[in-house]
Amino acid sequence: MILKARHALASVALLALTASPVFAQQAPACGGDLGAFLQGVKAEAVAKGVPADVVDRALAGAAIDQKVLSRDRAQGVFKQTFTEFSKRTVSKSRLDIGAQKMKEYADVFARAEKEYGVPAPVITAFWAMETDFGAVQGDFNTRNALVTLAHDCRRPEMFRPQLIAAIEMVQHGDLDPATTTGAWAGEIGQVQMLPEDIIAHGVDGDGDGHVNLKKSSPDAILTAAKFIQSLGFKAGQPAIQEVSVPEQLPWEKTGLQPGMKASDWFALGVKPRNGDTAFGNLEASLVLPQGRKGAAFLTYPNFNVYLEWNQSFIYTTSAAYFATRLGGAPTYEGGNPEQGLDDTGMKALQTKLQTLGHDVGKVDGILGSGTRAALQKEQLRLGRPADGWATLELLNSL
Repeated sequence: MILKARHALASVALLALTASPVFAQQAPACGGDLGAFLQGVKAEAVAKGVPADVVDRALAGAAIDQKVLSRDRAQGVFKQTFTEFSKRTVSKSRLDIGAQKMKEYADVFARAEKEYGVPAPVITAFWAMETDFGAVQGDFNTRNALVTLAHDCRRPEMFRPQLIAAIEMVQHGDLDPATTTGAWAGEIGQVQMLPEDIIAHGVDGDGDGHVNLKKSSPDAILTAAKFIQSLGFKAGQPAIQEVSVPEQLPWEKTGLQPGMKASDWFALGVKPRNGDTAFGNLEASLVLPQGRKGAAFLTYPNFNVYLEWNQSFIYTTSAAYFATRLGGAPTYEGGNPEQGLDDTGMKALQTKLQTLGHDVGKVDGILGSGTRAALQKEQLRLGRPADGWATLELLNSL
């Protein structure tokens, strides 16, 4: 969340018109005249109990930001390998600052774990990954970003509710429509959360009567903890554990798929690097970000929380690994993975997999879950270790 004022290229002056049911029915759900669209948004917000004058203030001067649309169309930042991405994001500097932050806000983190069951390293890793502890929060006008994405007809069902929630934040005094800035997709604050999640899980950590995730670290820490708990985080359980793997395994069972417990993997010769097998009764997946010759991790049910936060496999694995480092774990053993494909090669592989009847989603050059699953099936068909790692040799063999 994830990953982020640019110039608004089109704007509209809103009239403080009283929303009527007839007009609301005629207003477009997305696209079309911006003024008419915003009147529909106003009618919806008023129907939810937001005073009309607050809605007018929230939407006055609302603008379409073309740079937001450009960012939305140009996603695909996770084309780096796990090694490249994790080494860049889980740096010594961030680890040192993270340790300092956990000490500085020890009382707040203790409250977060007591009330929500989420330990300091988990929250701190997200804090670092999202904004470098609040240093880089994004400079897109939040209101305009959400107006742009809600008006655009690509994903209005996702962003229109966020725009309504942002208007509610204006009502609460927690968002200034003219000055509040954040990421291009509308996330706000030090842990980059969307307005609906802030409304639902916001915590006033510093006792000032407001939830200010941009300026208040206690607010950000406790709100993140409450949100993470809502995603299903189980207190006292790990999310990820580095392991070593034997030469032979049923590689087709690796990846983010159900059906195995940690004890099943241990019985097959998978060994936790820290020697801890206490969670053998939990369901576990063996993930190999760069194939069987690279780093290997067991992921537990809490890893699903990371996937709820951000669907990128590389981001989530790096964030979960980051949390273990903040908790005292050593740097992972990177092994000696085979050379992967570049962007052109990956797109060629995805195209070939599609011609073979596999659903890999969009041909985007990213080795995502759909591409990995399809790749495993082809590796298995070819009699190769089905570890889901894409190489030039495999592409040529296809």
